[in-house]
Amino acid sequence: MSDLGNFGGLFRLDGKVAVITGGSRGLGLHTATAFLLAGASKVIITARKLEGAEGINQAVSKLNALPVQGRAIGIAANVADTADIERLVKEIGKTESKVDIVVANAGATYGGPFDTTPDEFNKKILDLNVRGVFNLVRLLLPLLEAAATPTDPSRVIIVSSTAGINVPHVGQHGTIMYSVSKAAAHHLSRNLAMELGPRNITVNTVAPGFFPSKLAKGLIDILGGDEQLRDDNPRKRLGEPSDIAGVMVYLASPAGAYVNGEDISVDGGMRLVTGRHSKI
Repeated sequence: MSDLGNFGGLFRLDGKVAVITGGSRGLGLHTATAFLLAGASKVIITARKLEGAEGINQAVSKLNALPVQGRAIGIAANVADTADIERLVKEIGKTESKVDIVVANAGATYGGPFDTTPDEFNKKILDLNVRGVFNLVRLLLPLLEAAATPTDPSRVIIVSSTAGINVPHVGQHGTIMYSVSKAAAHHLSRNLAMELGPRNITVNTVAPGFFPSKLAKGLIDILGGDEQLRDDNPRKRLGEPSDIAGVMVYLASPAGAYVNGEDISVDGGMRLVTGRHSKI
């Protein structure tokens, strides 16, 4: 018989403290929900806005209505801005002596013709999707190191996109700089995995395909709508909340303690169907 130790706790996050950027809606909110259901003691979600239908406060209310002991709190922050990341880290440090898990989920995109791409959107995309992730991890490093041990490393999970490993959209609805930023996020993750692995911190990338969300809705409509994208996908459906929840809990839990520097696509295999999402 194999000695699997505490097998019942393999996918548990009991007592863990997590920080999730872009946690008020979509994939970030799915992740926050999963972490609390898996036993996390505190999930700190960030977004730029406190109020509104997709603001932090409504998400915190929903999360704290879950039948769990863990709690969610929200801190408004723009994680594309280094000074605001510094403020966020100081706020977290007021109540937490350590952070076990960081999920860099906040992201920006832009779609349109190459020739007339406004450079302000290029800057916004790179500042949030690449520089912001680098600085978030760098500035949270002392809190991550405080939680890290050889047998139970702290975790960094970078939410990228399958757009970082293929060329999904060019022409009238091109997303070139977004795709480039996500390719950079993939390689940033690999570099951080080598840099931080010896400090007992793992870094991995999750690359979702199409999940119904505000960010994806415009492209989904352009590409023929939900029904067309389901038909094109080898799994014959789009992503569901449990799909992202499962991979996130895996990477953050004891089950993923020896996984470092990996890219996990969560797209039903659609990235392998070359060109099917391109609109020239």
